[in-house]
Amino acid sequence: MTATAGAPPTAGPEHGTSRRPPRPVVLLVPVPGTSTIHELWAGTKLLVVFGISVLLTLSPGWVTIAAVAALVAAAIRIARIPRGVLPSVPRWMWVIVALGGITAALGGGSPVVALGGLHLGLGGFLQFLRITALSVVLLGLGAMVSWTTNVAEIGPAMAMLGRPLRLLRIPVDEWAVALALALRAFPMLIDEFQVLYAARRLRPRRIPRGRRARFRRHALEVIDLLAAAITVTLRRGDEMGDAITARGGTGQLSAHPARPKATDWVTLAITIAVCGAAVGVETAFHLTR
Repeated sequence: MTATAGAPPTAGPEHGTSRRPPRPVVLLVPVPGTSTIHELWAGTKLLVVFGISVLLTLSPGWVTIAAVAALVAAAIRIARIPRGVLPSVPRWMWVIVALGGITAALGGGSPVVALGGLHLGLGGFLQFLRITALSVVLLGLGAMVSWTTNVAEIGPAMAMLGRPLRLLRIPVDEWAVALALALRAFPMLIDEFQVLYAARRLRPRRIPRGRRARFRRHALEVIDLLAAAITVTLRRGDEMGDAITARGGTGQLSAHPARPKATDWVTLAITIAVCGAAVGVETAFHLTR
């Protein structure tokens, strides 16, 4: 899966207007290039994401969200993430967001604004904006890990971070191997399913007559696609198993020489300092109210 940024604009068939094709969602594919963010240990990025997620769960205030958004923006700037990797937002998504905002605004609540004798409660709308901003920040945080981290580094990082759990007889290495295999197979299977769907659409088919015939045709197509997808998945799994065996077994998936370096400790210190300052300001603001 690759981004389609920089593609030449296409002319509309009716009005001749230039229109860029929609950009797809890029998952588990690191952006080419190198930077300080790219060279960080994968475990450091996972710790940052986990810590910030817990922080936003316990303290989802405006100050905390703004501080995390500033961290994400700084990381994007340092990593030199191009604008073209951002997926295109479909129009129906904006319609859903607008409907959600209008519905939340009907709930009212403080603060109340008076407009020409009409009192409007903005509490529900502000809560909707806060939840939306929180969701965008968390999505950006996860996207940064996906755009700057090689999939092969996540499994070993999880095995190292979960090393203390081995004292409790928890199969950390097995979990790390399963995670590594899932992350490696996910983009590959998405490509396979897209090829299957495109091939299915190219097949000639008769136009059914009647609603019942159309429903039957759609049901048969879904069954055929599921059967083909299962077959492709089993074949890919068998090929991956042979490749893993030839390279030394599943133990190689959770073994990686990477360890945290000085930049990793600096990154963790900056994250803790910014999040701690945001929590302090948020707490002080609530106490003074």
